[in-house]
Amino acid sequence: MTFRKILTPHIAEDDCHTLNFYQSNGGYSQAKISLKEQQPDDLIELVKAANLRGRGGAGFPTGVKWSFVPKSSDKPKYLVVNADESEPGTFKDRVIMEKNPHLLLEGILICCKAVNIQTAYIYIRGEFVFAAQRLQQAIDEAYDAGILGNDCLGSGLSVDVTVHRGAGAYICGEETGMLTSLEGDRGQPKLKPPFPAIEGVFGCPTVVNNVETLANLPYILEIGAEAYCAIGPEKSPGPKLFCVSGHVENPGTFELPMGIPLRTLIDEHAGGVWKGRKLKAVIPGGSSAHVLTAEECDVAMDIESLTAAGTMLGSAGVIVMDDSTCMVDALVNLMRFYHHESCGQCTPCREGTGWLEKIVHRIAHGDGRMEDLELVLDVCDRMVGKTICALADAAAFPAQSFVTKFQDDFVAAIQNGGSPAWKKRHPSAVGGAATHG
Repeated sequence: MTFRKILTPHIAEDDCHTLNFYQSNGGYSQAKISLKEQQPDDLIELVKAANLRGRGGAGFPTGVKWSFVPKSSDKPKYLVVNADESEPGTFKDRVIMEKNPHLLLEGILICCKAVNIQTAYIYIRGEFVFAAQRLQQAIDEAYDAGILGNDCLGSGLSVDVTVHRGAGAYICGEETGMLTSLEGDRGQPKLKPPFPAIEGVFGCPTVVNNVETLANLPYILEIGAEAYCAIGPEKSPGPKLFCVSGHVENPGTFELPMGIPLRTLIDEHAGGVWKGRKLKAVIPGGSSAHVLTAEECDVAMDIESLTAAGTMLGSAGVIVMDDSTCMVDALVNLMRFYHHESCGQCTPCREGTGWLEKIVHRIAHGDGRMEDLELVLDVCDRMVGKTICALADAAAFPAQSFVTKFQDDFVAAIQNGGSPAWKKRHPSAVGGAATHG
């Protein structure tokens, strides 16, 4: 079928965020049908048939996640929208919230009908001040129009939506860390089981969905599961927002079918590598994904293809690096970030992220030793799969792949007294003993 943009069709319009604009383009028509005419189980089965995979990083089937929530419970049920979007290189959810917030609200209504939920929270990244304002404006419009609150769209159902701003902690993008923060405690992940569907926020059954995931729901209802599955690959179909940043001529967010070739995304949509330079490396799924060399970039941008290539789609945050990039300097930045963002709850993560930053820092600053390369891999091995959440893995994956695939850059930094960027900042240290600091 012909691909039609549904997440970002009118974002160039000045009033694209308003209720009038959204309704003039058919907005809330699917929510009205679902709230008034469709049964919850039918909605869940429709989303299952469409094979909507979560767009937040894990790629778990959305309808299956909904079906885990108990149909009868003495406790209230909640929807928590993960709008924390803190993964470096990722900015797709921000586009939806700033430019098309009513699409998200319509998706929330459909989800709430499917799972019999009356209260939804949008947990938004603290730095997204403008996005939070736009969301609140849209929510206020929806309440005034009878779309939210009591008797939503004349259906007799009640749904309340609250925006909750985080405080800028990466760890709160992990679903249980986010729920803990929403409850008012320090945002530390929890052991699973129990899973949020059974015991989530406030100890109650909870659905946690990403912004982009929910924004797909009105379109699935509009065209049906079969037509939705015809977009992109069979195992992970549908439209996808790809964020492209780094060394390209035209960085931005691009709505394209899932499974588009990575090189097509970079060369045709993002304008190619900038300044006439050559491609050196690409992180395809946000900074926690294994890096790809230029020779590995002939791969489709979908969950299964990237997994087979030894990396992941993740949040589809594509970070492009040209042939002038020193991978040691790039890794220093990443390790500093993950060390800073570790919540410190698990020893392998708390200590491992610190050691990774320290080791890569000394390589970059001229104090590196050849055995440090093996030490990096050893530390990573002691982190992966050994913590409550995946932050340790998120730090270890780029460290492993950078050191393994671009070993020449690290060897050169060790043998030549530091990385090119460090030596440029400290020319007096070149040729002599470098200091760590």
